[in-house]
Amino acid sequence: MARIRRALISVSDKRGLAAFVSGLRALDIEIISTGGTFSFLQQSGIDAKQVSAITGFPEILDGRVKTLHPVIHAGLLAVLDNPEHVRQLEEHKISPIDMVVVNLYPFAQTIARPEVRLEDAVEQIDIGGPSMLRSAAKNFRHKAVIVNPDRYDAILQELRASGGSISEETCFSLAREVFQHTAAYDAVIAGYLDRTAGDATGLPATFSVTAPREISLRYGENPHQQAALFGRWGETFEKLHGKELSFNNIVDVSAAGALIAEFDEPAVAIIKHTNPCGVGTGASLAEAYAHAFATDTKSPYGGIVAVNRPLDMAAAEEINKIFTEVIIAPDFPKEVLALLQKKKDRRLIRLRGDLRERRDADVRSVPGGFLVQEPDVRPIDTEGFRVVTRRQPTDLEIRALRFAWRVAKHVKSNAIVYAGPDRTLGIGAGQMSRVDSARIAARKSADEGLSLQGSVVGSDAFFPFADGLLEAIHAGSTAVIQPGGSIRDEEVIAAADAHNVAMIFTGTRHFRH
Repeated sequence: MARIRRALISVSDKRGLAAFVSGLRALDIEIISTGGTFSFLQQSGIDAKQVSAITGFPEILDGRVKTLHPVIHAGLLAVLDNPEHVRQLEEHKISPIDMVVVNLYPFAQTIARPEVRLEDAVEQIDIGGPSMLRSAAKNFRHKAVIVNPDRYDAILQELRASGGSISEETCFSLAREVFQHTAAYDAVIAGYLDRTAGDATGLPATFSVTAPREISLRYGENPHQQAALFGRWGETFEKLHGKELSFNNIVDVSAAGALIAEFDEPAVAIIKHTNPCGVGTGASLAEAYAHAFATDTKSPYGGIVAVNRPLDMAAAEEINKIFTEVIIAPDFPKEVLALLQKKKDRRLIRLRGDLRERRDADVRSVPGGFLVQEPDVRPIDTEGFRVVTRRQPTDLEIRALRFAWRVAKHVKSNAIVYAGPDRTLGIGAGQMSRVDSARIAARKSADEGLSLQGSVVGSDAFFPFADGLLEAIHAGSTAVIQPGGSIRDEEVIAAADAHNVAMIFTGTRHFRH
């Protein structure tokens, strides 16, 4: 047990500090403090000593040097059951420091400001704070070190219950939290300096991931795989109702949120295994849902439905007719929530913010490393669209082509999407051959009794041969949108011209592996 007699406190985040330090003083624990924290404690009527009174050395260099002193670090690093360490403390008249309460300069908040300069950011790189944290955390068998204000109440309770001591188990837990915190802090600094250096790739020289465990999951993709969610996913997706989310739910919800963010008009996306099985827009969410559901009336059972408007009762009643695993919306009015909560197993997720504004790196593990890329969030650039056929698309076809292109971006490659101006008509996903994707999408459309006559087709990547295009034309498509870029583009264009089909090259590919 670490007996707490002396605590050093230096924090930028002063949440709950006055109550916590008052609790420490009530236990007769001596308080040492620095600069702004010392002033705060004085103003709060709490007795404390300045660090300079302990070290015999003033704060200098605009506060850059306050606690970097042997009296402080020897007081933190001394192993108190080591007689030689104790002897040296006595020889140099150094008293042990039993508790450190430190949180670091707000570097992340500083660099989040659009107008921040490098000089401003550099001044928010904490030096003394991490040094004290690491010293105390290294010596966790004898020291308690607190970096998280949310720990204050529990620490006070333990101190009161034990007569002023902290268990080694608690100290070890606190030390783990410290090293996680300082690692994340350093990673943010390194990332910012990399970006400031202007690396042409826009990617850091060293890739670091430090994210808190947000949710421990029952298992991963399969029951024999352990899994957890790390980071702050809950800042974007808030669960309002239902069972805990599974690994697969989280992947699907993320895919649904990204797809529905493509649309400004009322839109509905139905997702199964990260792929859309139907997407629709309309004058209302109910109409949009009807358009999306008609694409494939079988696959939506047990799927994910995402909408981009607060979910109204008319749409909710339609969605409620079949079992839907997860429903995602920017909001759920009270009466809609009451209806949908009647099914206990259904998850209801509130989508917070606009995912088009997120720039989280796309990260995938490979043996021995990570693949890191920018997210594919580039807005659709219709100015860059180029008609390459003799026939120009009609206005109605252009609307449908834009719709198909938005959806194809979110379908696993090889992706083929048959569409009208406000709905998908058939989706072929994840096939080894683009021809197979075109055939599967057409067959699924036929299974639903939908006609592809006069439809358009979107392809996430170029047609390497004319056969995939001819398959779509045979199914009834009259216009095509694709990136272009094949060595056989001229052959594909000639096939379109031969059938009086309009074709747009976008110049942008949307592979999704």
